[in-house]
Amino acid sequence: MVSLRHHQYHHHHQSITQIKYNREGDLLFSVAKDTVVNGWYSVNGERLGTYNGHTGAVWCVDCDWDTKNVLTGSADNSCRLWDCETGKQMALLETSSAVRTCGFDFSGNIIMFSTDKQMGYQCFLNFFDLRDSQQIKDNQPYMTVPCSESKITSAVWGPLGEYVIAGHENGEIDQFSAKSGELLKKVKEHSKQINDLQSSLFDSTTLDHIKTFRTERPVNSAAISPIMDHVVMGGGQEAMEVTTTSTRIGKFEARFFHAAYEEEFGRVKGHFGPINCVAFHPDGKSYSSGGEDGYVRIHYFDPHYFDFELEA
Repeated sequence: MVSLRHHQYHHHHQSITQIKYNREGDLLFSVAKDTVVNGWYSVNGERLGTYNGHTGAVWCVDCDWDTKNVLTGSADNSCRLWDCETGKQMALLETSSAVRTCGFDFSGNIIMFSTDKQMGYQCFLNFFDLRDSQQIKDNQPYMTVPCSESKITSAVWGPLGEYVIAGHENGEIDQFSAKSGELLKKVKEHSKQINDLQSSLFDSTTLDHIKTFRTERPVNSAAISPIMDHVVMGGGQEAMEVTTTSTRIGKFEARFFHAAYEEEFGRVKGHFGPINCVAFHPDGKSYSSGGEDGYVRIHYFDPHYFDFELEA
């Protein structure tokens, strides 16, 4: 079991749905099912402030490359753009169903977000250009891609903003062109819903399957270290199936695997429910996790972690 120095924060009253660092890593954003969007200083865990306005569970959050704007999507059928520093709402984009995923492209000028397949509406992937104020004013995306087969449950931008990689409820991973909306590639390596896409264990250009890391419990999130050949995974037994308060029995640890050998080499305890999201700090010296228990935990690696080598 790995032992790490950590900070723990509990300014959410319901389960955490996503956490996201800004590019420099000095800020960490967290969203949950309680309508609150929090910003934190990652170095000491001090709360920077909140972005208030959503009236439903907030499913997703992203920050642009220069930490000027924050983007959030919610079950209140809206995607909202915020001024990062002041917390002022800059834009409100209303939808017909819940917004499940959202993100800025590398330039920070283009945003994408997906809506859920519910209440008779199908899933759509929407693209807006923030430089065109008329698009925002009219609530009209420059491109809408219908996804009729299975709803998008996670999505990230590909390199240089040329395409979006989307994970679906049926386990598919699709690659959509950001210019034409064309489906460029499709693969299906997962058998169940994809909960999280980060720097993937697939080649982002070809969608070739590279590595597989297996556990005996559902995996809700995984992240790749920016400096080490390590993968951290979080998950655990479904909340409704947990009949004991023991964190060990529920398998609520974050689990570390070697990216090349696919072997587990460490676990970190802490959460009292399934881990819903994990993210490495951009400098690779710490990582954060958000759980069903409503806590955000920032873990700092000890010096000997960086000297560790897994024997082949």
